[in-house]
Amino acid sequence: MSPTIQRFPGEVPCWGDSHEYLLCQLPDCSPGATPFRDLQCALYNGHPVLGTQGTYQWVPFHGVTCRVSPTPQNAGCDGLLGSDAREDHCGRCGGANDSCLFVQRVFRDAGAFPGYWNVTLIPEGARHIRVSQRSRNHLALMGGDGRYVLNGNWTVSPAGTYEAAGTHVVYTRVAGLEESLRAAGPTSQDLLLQILLQEPNPGVEFEFWLPRERYGPFQAQVRALGWPLWQQQPPGAPGGTSSLGRRFSAGPAAVFQARVLGRHRQAQETRYEVHVQLVYKSSSPLRAREYVWAPGRCPCPPLAPHREYLLAVRRLVTSDGTQDQLLLPHAGYARPWSPAEDSRARLAARHCPH
Repeated sequence: MSPTIQRFPGEVPCWGDSHEYLLCQLPDCSPGATPFRDLQCALYNGHPVLGTQGTYQWVPFHGVTCRVSPTPQNAGCDGLLGSDAREDHCGRCGGANDSCLFVQRVFRDAGAFPGYWNVTLIPEGARHIRVSQRSRNHLALMGGDGRYVLNGNWTVSPAGTYEAAGTHVVYTRVAGLEESLRAAGPTSQDLLLQILLQEPNPGVEFEFWLPRERYGPFQAQVRALGWPLWQQQPPGAPGGTSSLGRRFSAGPAAVFQARVLGRHRQAQETRYEVHVQLVYKSSSPLRAREYVWAPGRCPCPPLAPHREYLLAVRRLVTSDGTQDQLLLPHAGYARPWSPAEDSRARLAARHCPH
């Protein structure tokens, strides 16, 4: 602390406090650490002063001496003891929330495929992040490096606090049907919020505060990904057998040559009708005509009607047997058929028969 009072000869004292205390070292100490000067002054705690019976708490003063601690006061965000200055939602000390925008939406759109669906980007610089949903579905959060922070790879993470993008994310789950994410921010990089569908999506509520200068780039970044703002682009369902009531092939369930007969867009999926011409590998028999489903109305990679492709698809089977579909994941393997592709597929089938 440093004093700001000055005395001049013949001056008349002013009303009010004669001292103003300012925090000189704003960064927090490590948990449990006690400054050395505090330890020195604390040696006088509990001892009578000048023959009186009163005892006091002692604190450092002017760096080298100790003085009796004044009435305990909290410091505001401006570093002044006793100040009531607080950060606004934009992170400005004493601000009025006018340098940032409040983003609040309810995401209800999702396709028919169980699996991971994008909800929204949480951009760099976001503060006061709140997300909640009530269903058997699960919130998932992915970092900027493509790695899941929680509930990734078909594994449900325990409730707790997770570090992501320079902030702490508090994940809570109540009775298996209510989830929430909270983070103070600001985030140091983008985060991707997803929903792991197990049943129809009743709605994912999310909100955050974003600096005004970041809102435009945020919109442009979302559009550059090729999916509308606040709407999902479902990634390919990862492989494996989950404990969430769905079974998916761990790798390609079938690799085959097919000719595209037709294409039909349905809700947020695209259904291709294909004529299977040559099967290189399949975990179960394929019919001459099959339907191949791809997430999104503009799937990647796109398949053109009347063209032949080498396809590697996954089989999606629900635990109750009501769904059995061939799924071409987002960014999955779909190449125009050629003799070179034929050779590679035959070689792979010999080395990886299962």
